[in-house]
Order: sequence, then C-alpha cells, then structure tokens
Amino acid sequence: MLRVRKAAAAVVLLAATGSTSAAAGHAEVYAAPRTTPGLSAETLDVRYQATRQDIAQALATAKGVQDDDRMRVLSSFLTEGRRFLSFDPRGDGRAAEVIGDLEHADRIAVVVPGADNTLTNYDDPKFVGGDTRALYRQAKTDAPGERIAAIAWLGYDSPSTLSTGVLSAGIAQEGARNLERLLTGVRRVNGHARFALLCHSYGSVVCAEAARPLASLPVDDIALYGSPGTTADSAAGLGASARVWAARSKGDWMRFVPNFRFAGLGFGADPASSGFGALRFDAGTGPHSAYLKPGSLALRNLALIALGRASEVTRA
Repeated sequence: MLRVRKAAAAVVLLAATGSTSAAAGHAEVYAAPRTTPGLSAETLDVRYQATRQDIAQALATAKGVQDDDRMRVLSSFLTEGRRFLSFDPRGDGRAAEVIGDLEHADRIAVVVPGADNTLTNYDDPKFVGGDTRALYRQAKTDAPGERIAAIAWLGYDSPSTLSTGVLSAGIAQEGARNLERLLTGVRRVNGHARFALLCHSYGSVVCAEAARPLASLPVDDIALYGSPGTTADSAAGLGASARVWAARSKGDWMRFVPNFRFAGLGFGADPASSGFGALRFDAGTGPHSAYLKPGSLALRNLALIALGRASEVTRA
C-alpha cells in the first residue's frame, strides 16, 4: 500500500509540473488540409499529389510568417521522391509518410511514435521520420530481396512529456481510432500485405488501445518498446490477434516510472516484465530515445519483427 501511495504522489507531482510547464497556446496560422478521397489503390496517387500540394501551401505560409523551423522541414518534405498519405500543419502537426512500395509490399511496418514528436523534429534522428528511415534501411540490409514498406505515422497529437496528457490514455484513444483508419485504408491499397506495428513509449499506449479493433486486420506483430504500460494487465488482455513483443533497454529511464494505474492516471503493468506474457526481445543497453539507432541491437531485432522473422529475433 505504501508503494502505491508513493507512486500516486509521484504521478500527481508530474501532473502538477506538466500543467505549469506547458507552453502557452498561439493563434493558428496554418490552413486545414484539403478534403481528399478515401484511401484505396485507385486513389493512392491522388492522395500523394493532394498532400504534396498541402505541404507546398504550408511552406508558403511558413515563409510568410518567417517560421524558420517549419520552412526547413517542409522544404525537405517536398524533396523529389518523398510521399505522404496525409499531412496537417495545424498545431504541432501530423503526417504519415510512405517509404518503399506500398502497393506491392508483402510486409508493411508502421512506426508509432511516443511523446514530443512534432512536424518540426519529424526528420531528426530519434524522432518518427528519422527512426522509420533507419528501420527501413536495416530491413532492406537484412533482407534485400524482401518486398517491404514502412510508414512513419505521426497521426495523432503526440503529447508533450511536460504535460498532463502524457499521464493518461485519453490522447491514445483518439490516436488508436486514427491508426485503425490508416490500416483499414492501407488494406484497401494492398490486399495481401501483412502488418507489423512498432510502438515506442506513449505510442505503445496508442497501439494497445488499437489492438482489439485491429484484430480483424492482418496484423502479425505488435512490438511495444520503452513502454510506460498499456492499461492492460497482460498481453492477452490487449485482445490482439497478433504476436505481442515487448522490450526495455537497460539505459531507458522509463524503468524508474512506477507501473500502476490509479484514478485514470498511469498505465499499469510493465509489458517488458515476465509476468505480462509478451514475447520479450533484447533491446540492448541504449537510452530511451535510441531504440532505432543505426547499428543498435534493438534496431536489428525490431527490423526482424517488421520482416516477420520471429525465429531470428534475439530474446531477452
């Protein structure tokens, strides 16, 4: 009981800190994206073109208001060959980028990021765009003949670490609905591919919320790494039809976060613990933000999970 009280006090303190440290809001200057047709094989190229036009419009706005950070990243988004399924510049921004041949892939990996991901840092190493490219390169190195695609999915309002939103599943529930819509649409684009969800930190809460609705789709693997918990007591409690993997690296500060759930705060059992019942893989010794760092053991194992090569994954 004392341990629970201490944990609850820690969460309340974090909530108070987050509520006083969050940045003040500002007037929105970026326009909403245009309406696009539902995702399917027939509309895929239209979606790519429309999203590119939305990015160009947002870049023009960034130049007009002298938003240097947005100018830098949006200019990169318009580089020849980059393709986005969706894009929204409002707020901290959202984007879903395709790497590889989505229509003909046999395996599709979706990287679901955790807290502090925004359009501004999207392409940086340790954030969703940089992480997904590293994963794709590793998978192609391990299996050059494999037809694999990856999606860098910033498809929800990733919470700030210094906010109360990161302490509960409310944001994750909206994210889960968006993730289900994405995979349903991608299924219409490619009817034979198998999916893997790679879910980091708070992103693991999003994937856990989506696991049961996604059970009817061909999701073979869900990997939860650097997770604060999922609100479920066990892997079976997620209601997933997929294999559930979990890991925490030895240098991850998440090991100091209490694993409990109280009055809607916290996320409960540790997915990387032996009692949770997930398939535990070795994530090496790196820090919380380096699971997909090139050359790392965690990246190698996550690439094998993305490829569906379960027997080759190094177990913890």
